[in-house]
Amino acid sequence: MAEFYRRLCRAEAVIAGTFLVLMVALVFTGGVARMLHHPLNWTIDLATCLFAWACFLCADIAWRNNALISIDLVIGRLASRWRIAVMRLNYLLISAFLLYIAIVGSHLAWVSRARSFQGIPGVSYSWVTASLPVGAVLLLITTLLKLRALGREPARA
Repeated sequence: MAEFYRRLCRAEAVIAGTFLVLMVALVFTGGVARMLHHPLNWTIDLATCLFAWACFLCADIAWRNNALISIDLVIGRLASRWRIAVMRLNYLLISAFLLYIAIVGSHLAWVSRARSFQGIPGVSYSWVTASLPVGAVLLLITTLLKLRALGREPARA
């Protein structure tokens, strides 16, 4: 299972990086095409879709690497066992929120399946809205792993 998760994390990083590079390339291509009087309006639409996916994938990567912004002014001053208790509570609240987002996001992706993305026939809006539950599940897995690792920390007074 650890090997699967390691590969999932690696694939997530590759996909997120690819999406970010493609976004830049699409926006640049659209700008150049517009300057040459041959606008490609679909480039911005596709870049928007990739942006939604990249946001959630990059958020999970940042969360996994403890690279999200945090303020531990109060937590840092607490005794170890209180600090761990507050962090557990925080992880449980985050997990509950992410579980809710995954459920609601799945429903949103389902109900928007008939809607076309930016009026492009044959491309469902669900391709964009699916980024919400997928991202929430990835973030939930990371949060539960953080919670499990926190449970293994010895509580010192």
